[in-house]
Amino acid sequence: MNIIRRRGWEIPESQITPEHLAFDRRRFLIGGASALALSASLAPGAAHADDAPDPTANLYPAKRNETYKLDRPITDEKINAHYNNFYEFNSSKEVADQAQKLPIRPWTVKIDGLVEKPIEIGVDDLIRKMGIEERAYRHRCVEAWSMAIAWSGFPLAKLVAFAKPTSGAKFLKMETFLNPKVAPGQRQTWFPWPYVEGLSMAEATNDLAFIATGAYGHPMAKQHGAPLRLAVPWKYGFKSIKSIVRFSFVDKQPIGMWQSLQAAEYGFWANVNPKVPHPRWSQATEEVIGTGERKPTLLFNGYGEFVADIYKGMDGERLWA
Repeated sequence: MNIIRRRGWEIPESQITPEHLAFDRRRFLIGGASALALSASLAPGAAHADDAPDPTANLYPAKRNETYKLDRPITDEKINAHYNNFYEFNSSKEVADQAQKLPIRPWTVKIDGLVEKPIEIGVDDLIRKMGIEERAYRHRCVEAWSMAIAWSGFPLAKLVAFAKPTSGAKFLKMETFLNPKVAPGQRQTWFPWPYVEGLSMAEATNDLAFIATGAYGHPMAKQHGAPLRLAVPWKYGFKSIKSIVRFSFVDKQPIGMWQSLQAAEYGFWANVNPKVPHPRWSQATEEVIGTGERKPTLLFNGYGEFVADIYKGMDGERLWA
């Protein structure tokens, strides 16, 4: 007889999260006026009228990797589709309509820096080369709200192996698109566009680090960061850069966009820690979007068994945002 012993923070995924609340604290940081909240009738994952069919659509839904368990139900897709931070378009949570203007085919990914041979590769060729699987991850925003999402994609470690970095590579720097013609937020000069984020090589090669190409069993919706976004669930959400066009292997720690704006509030490591408050609010609890419920926040967002060893011996570093 097999006995399944769940961890203390695990519950079944059989429930579905219902309604959402919207409140964006980071708008106060930059002092910019919030953009008009647009009504979004587009079904999650549906293609924009001007887009060709996704050449990788036949890869979805992908088989679920059951290694990573959730402590809550997966957030309803309709809620998730209309509760997104994507400052390239606007500073409200309702970016779904505006994000449909982003052309995602053709989409070329540059891999450069300290690698054996810099390359550029089409996103569809990259996705097929890497292969995809599904993983259900928690997502914890620095604004003290959370979701649970069924991502499809591939381990970032696969891309690192494909890139063949040299021994001098200590960090992976990632960069999003730059197209102010379709992304009105990128016309706002107080942001240092394009969006940049980075990981240490130990983080980038940890199996939990994931490049998401889809969600909820189909290719990525544009408001989620199509066609490629990062998912690092033990870190605050601003680390999960969207719509990536460039992976650069570098020898110095990259400075992310939010870190360059306000380093006292948004650090490089940005690991989730309930005992370390944000300068303007507590991180001890989080609101589960769709329920209004508040849950205790867990160290490393509950993923410590997979990532805590990365940070041993780094007591002098500011590991928490």
